[in-house]
Amino acid sequence: MSLSLRRHVTQQVRVGELAIGCGAPVVVQSMTNTDTADITSTTQQVYELAQAGSELVRITVNTSEAAAAVPHIRARLDALGCTVPLIGDFHYNGHRLLTEFPECAQALAKYRINPGNVGRNRAGEDQFAMMIEVARRYDKPVRIGVNWGSLDQELVVRMMDENAKLSQPKEVDEVTREALIVSALDSARRAEELGLAHDRIVLSCKVSEVQDLIAVYRELAQRCDYPLHLGLTEAGMGSKGIVASTAALAVLLQEGIGDTIRVSLTPEPGGDRTREVVVSQEILQTMGLRSFAPMVTACPGCGRTTSTVFQELAQSIQIYLRAQMPVWRERYSGVEEMNVAVMGCIVNGPGESKLANIGISLPGTGEHPAAPVYVDGEKVTTLRGDNIAAEFQQIVDEYVARKYLRK
Repeated sequence: MSLSLRRHVTQQVRVGELAIGCGAPVVVQSMTNTDTADITSTTQQVYELAQAGSELVRITVNTSEAAAAVPHIRARLDALGCTVPLIGDFHYNGHRLLTEFPECAQALAKYRINPGNVGRNRAGEDQFAMMIEVARRYDKPVRIGVNWGSLDQELVVRMMDENAKLSQPKEVDEVTREALIVSALDSARRAEELGLAHDRIVLSCKVSEVQDLIAVYRELAQRCDYPLHLGLTEAGMGSKGIVASTAALAVLLQEGIGDTIRVSLTPEPGGDRTREVVVSQEILQTMGLRSFAPMVTACPGCGRTTSTVFQELAQSIQIYLRAQMPVWRERYSGVEEMNVAVMGCIVNGPGESKLANIGISLPGTGEHPAAPVYVDGEKVTTLRGDNIAAEFQQIVDEYVARKYLRK
């Protein structure tokens, strides 16, 4: 990439073969929304998320049936050649599930613990300590994930009381943000006291508002060297979720804060869960931090482009490029950095096409019905007729095979 941003210095945590922090590339992760006890549907969704580019996939482990299913899901994924690490998401009863289902504890690559939802239960069991003990036993890293909506209320009340006694009390939101940070850091400190290694801990402090997230992580980054997981806890649906996540993550990533990210989009009914993976990748790629798939540059259209031909071609070629990446990733080196331009008229079309690896300038309204194609800045052909899309796609395929074939 052309841009290298200074990164916040953190410890490195290894999740299987994957490195998080200490200068490693920012990791993209996602989470299933299937019933984990349904082995077939969960395996399928994990596989789809991994194929889309999710480098970690989190699954809910909330019942005995779900815990029992985890090793079978892992085995099926392995049989498919899918090695993506699985993260177990635990709340309330994680201590019991991890203890009673050792094969689940072994099959998972990492545990996610929310300190606001664990503590001492009515039987007097130290649930947090029990989960950390399992993590130690099986040498698993842990994400201590604090959430605004499930913050330890005893901690909040204590900090609010202490704040009220100050001569100049802070605003309620400021105290709540500090409580998030204290909960994460105190829990990490306690995990280390219980024997979990410093380099086996990842932290997150998730909230649902952009400015709160930025403020919390700026402060958290100043006070620890644990790798940090970024993401709004409930980003929302559609464009709102995408815009909010991008606004928050881009600011922090630009400041070098963040080692792994998730865009928590609410899918539309029947929507594709992999959308959140694509958005995460596009945030990192458009910022120049990583490359995942060839990017398509396309003009927005104007009065000169009343035809929808260039829009349809831009859409079809973007879909095609992403669909090819699981195969191309194994066969070609560097193809993810390729840039393709699909332009709609003569104003900027030739210039943008020349700047791309491959570009096509389609005719605008009233222009001559011809579409020049440029490869690495040189005009190589002019396409005409009804098969422009198929012919352009063939040019792209030939270029990829010629330029990026792995030696």
